[in-house]
Amino acid sequence: MTRRTDTPPAWDERTQLTTFLDYARDTARAKCEDVSAEDARRAPLPGSPLMTLCGLIGHLRWVEHYWVQVVFLGEELSGPFAEATADDPDPEMRTAVDVPLPRLLAEYEEQSARYRDLLAGHDLSERARRPIRDGRHVDLRWIMLHLIEETSRHNGHIDIVRELLDGRTGD
Repeated sequence: MTRRTDTPPAWDERTQLTTFLDYARDTARAKCEDVSAEDARRAPLPGSPLMTLCGLIGHLRWVEHYWVQVVFLGEELSGPFAEATADDPDPEMRTAVDVPLPRLLAEYEEQSARYRDLLAGHDLSERARRPIRDGRHVDLRWIMLHLIEETSRHNGHIDIVRELLDGRTGD
């Protein structure tokens, strides 16, 4: 079982933000524990064919990639987001169904650890190299808060999908 806590070991801002982001990430992984390979690929919501556990974990992985590597660090857009079109706006969710959930979870966990270390070397007030849609350059603090919000929101989706798949619920 994934161990997680939302209580930081210290009360400075960075530790609190990091703890809550890790808690949200760990929650996503915990909600996927012991799911069958078949259920991990099933979309139980009739109006949301991409809403699978694999799709949601794939989305979380690529969302962090986008905000950390593309927006904050200014790297070129790569991966599934680079292939997004008006007809296929969520390729990361569609293609994740072809990847076993344990692999997606391992990649997400490895990336989370790498980003935790990478971001520790930057000041929370440091501005992103690329602007967001409205042209502003957000700071690392905003990106971390956004990732906490994004991951927590999708944890609700994961919770609903999991309950519909096999009845498992959790906090």
